[in-house]
Amino acid sequence: MILSVLMITSFSCKGPVKKDKPSEVTATETKNIAIPAFNADSALQFVKAQTDFGARVPGSKAHAECASWLKSKLLTCSPHVTVQEFKTRVYSGDVFTGKNIIASFNPDKKARIMLCAHWDSRPFADHDPDPSRRDEPVMAANDGASGVGVLLEMARILKDNQPHVGIDIVFFDMEDYGPPQDSQNEAANEHWGLGSQYWSKNPHVPGYRARFVILLDMVGAPDAKFRREGFSMYFAPDKVKKVWDIAAGLGYQDYFLDENGGYINDDHYFINEILKVPAIDIIHLDPSSSNGSFFEYWHTTGDTFDKIDKKTLRVVGEVLVKVVFTEK
Repeated sequence: MILSVLMITSFSCKGPVKKDKPSEVTATETKNIAIPAFNADSALQFVKAQTDFGARVPGSKAHAECASWLKSKLLTCSPHVTVQEFKTRVYSGDVFTGKNIIASFNPDKKARIMLCAHWDSRPFADHDPDPSRRDEPVMAANDGASGVGVLLEMARILKDNQPHVGIDIVFFDMEDYGPPQDSQNEAANEHWGLGSQYWSKNPHVPGYRARFVILLDMVGAPDAKFRREGFSMYFAPDKVKKVWDIAAGLGYQDYFLDENGGYINDDHYFINEILKVPAIDIIHLDPSSSNGSFFEYWHTTGDTFDKIDKKTLRVVGEVLVKVVFTEK
């Protein structure tokens, strides 16, 4: 994903489950609606399992192995799993085979919510502070694996708990194969989010519709700051309000800030533009960081598992669970 500059109103399943704190493993009820517990230890282990494969760069062994693992994990939670393979050309002209991995819950429900994240790793650390390391791949513990880890735990929850609506979990491939920093320009936007672009033009269910889509991106850093992202506010301000209100009700105002952030060219942008389904992005936006936009280790070799914070995963997971299970 990249920060977009626009002339718009400016503002800027079964899987590893460990014993956790009682507040994280005991389901609660809100106005007689059962809200399942979100287990942050489980989500954390799902993040680690991805990074244990190595950098999931398209075309690599780690990418192929992780794709098989993601499919197998989702199949332990739902029999309705689809791997959408597609050919795509990246900015350099090279052609890769991507894999969008999709799990559906309550597939017969017309009313649906889609939850998504990208699972691929950036092939080069073009923002690394050490110029000699900028050709190395990014481990993508936060920028990729964190969102997938939260959604794998959500899939585990959905296996045994049915909300009132249908849920689709989508892991997009080829999100982060955009051109390196020194060769980007305005025309480069089309080279990002290649998996979501393909899916938006060819959804796994013909005529697919959802009430709304929530994208998770970089949701694992300590003390993460989620500002209201610009395209989310432009296309789906009511959905942003819904999520941020739920976060505030849970006491997570220090994470979900009452502030507007920049416009980010991320997977949700293409879902809004191409499929015309309202989509929002929960993404760590930090204008005070060294890169001026995202968390400190974005697109560097430092985006490793040791930087992931279980508390942040829990905050995002609990907000997501309440969004899903309070939807009528």
